[in-house]
Amino acid sequence: MFKSTYLNDFYAKLSQRYHDQPEFLQAVEEFLTSMDMLVEKDPRIQKNAIIERIVEPERIIKFRVSWVDDAGNVQVNRAMRVQYNSAIGPYKGGIRFHHSVNESIMKFLGFEQTFKNSLTGLPMGGAKGGSDFDPSGKSDNEIMRFCQNYILELYRHIGPRMDVPAGDLGVGAREIGYMYGMYKRIQNEFSGTFTSKGIESGGSLGRAEATGYGLCYFVEEMLKAFKNDTFKDKRVIISGAGKVGSMAAEKVHELGGKVVGMSDISGVIRDENGIDLELIKTLAKTNSVVMDKYRAYHPEATFSPTTKDIWKIPCDIAMPCATQNEIYLDSAKELVSKGCWLVAEGANMPTTIEATKYFQDNHILFAPGKASNAGGVAVSGLEMTQNAMFLNWTFEEVDAKLHEIMKNIFRKCHEASMMYTGKPDDLVTGANIAGFIKVYQAMLQQGV
Repeated sequence: MFKSTYLNDFYAKLSQRYHDQPEFLQAVEEFLTSMDMLVEKDPRIQKNAIIERIVEPERIIKFRVSWVDDAGNVQVNRAMRVQYNSAIGPYKGGIRFHHSVNESIMKFLGFEQTFKNSLTGLPMGGAKGGSDFDPSGKSDNEIMRFCQNYILELYRHIGPRMDVPAGDLGVGAREIGYMYGMYKRIQNEFSGTFTSKGIESGGSLGRAEATGYGLCYFVEEMLKAFKNDTFKDKRVIISGAGKVGSMAAEKVHELGGKVVGMSDISGVIRDENGIDLELIKTLAKTNSVVMDKYRAYHPEATFSPTTKDIWKIPCDIAMPCATQNEIYLDSAKELVSKGCWLVAEGANMPTTIEATKYFQDNHILFAPGKASNAGGVAVSGLEMTQNAMFLNWTFEEVDAKLHEIMKNIFRKCHEASMMYTGKPDDLVTGANIAGFIKVYQAMLQQGV
């Protein structure tokens, strides 16, 4: 699998130990492929057991959350916080409320977050957490009670210089507000312990737009560097119509591209006139899924209830923004056959290893999520700075800083890919190495 005997032996043991954690093993395998070229050149990596240490979380906190629903029944959910690596700063990563939350997914997300945060250039370590609690279908009071009881345990393990959680799947400003309110009462302090807060509670303007906008800023740099081109008149498809997908679509439109396909869990809409983003936003205010309602307003559009049909729409640029492992090899082949020549990940690890390799083998420009979707955590880092300084920056100031951060992330990935592979467009290797180097050097400095 790897050229290095050391890495092969290590991964074999890791696979045996965590055989029931496929998402985590997938993330590690993808990372180690890039480390192959480093471990032989730098014996300190093996001597100091950097790989062995960096793939194991520093701490995993598991706990139950008991709460009372509106009918007076006691409910019990499982929860955890994976504090992965704090070598370059306090733990930083989202909280996810979804039935899919398990140790494998939380570890994969925290592992990826470590390198993503490193790429931003901001002093943030990696973490992730969540619960199998699902807010959908729950009343505001039930969500509030759950969030408050969740924090009754988690408050011990977080703080502005220890661990700073944010929102993620199933956790928006409402949930963060309830959690932050309880944390503030317990600790009797107003601090930047959470990001993704409401503006009135110390949140940052531009945070909602950050991941989607940042994704487009990264692609903009790819187009400029590799094609001497822009978004103008490019056909774009986007999976996921949540915060990331909808904001990416908005920025694509602003930059002159045309979004011809979008999807959510209800299905896929193809509109050759360009997706009506204002309609999507209007429908989203009262509906959790909107694609199946789109044709009532635009009968010329076509709808498919099969979500993977999004990858069958002819396009120039594809942006998977929904969830992990949504592009398998068959979908990758479909995309290439329909003329797609650039894929940029807006979600965390939405492309399987086999699909990523197929894109690379077919000379498709590919942006890995740890680089291209770093805009969200970048603005979370800016929110931490504003909280620490008791300042509020304007949307324009935050957006300008985000744009610069994404430019710098692309530059780091591009330079690392050139230096270590000689292939300027191997951004997967570039992102892994550029993200790793800073964490690795900090770990060396701080000893075992």
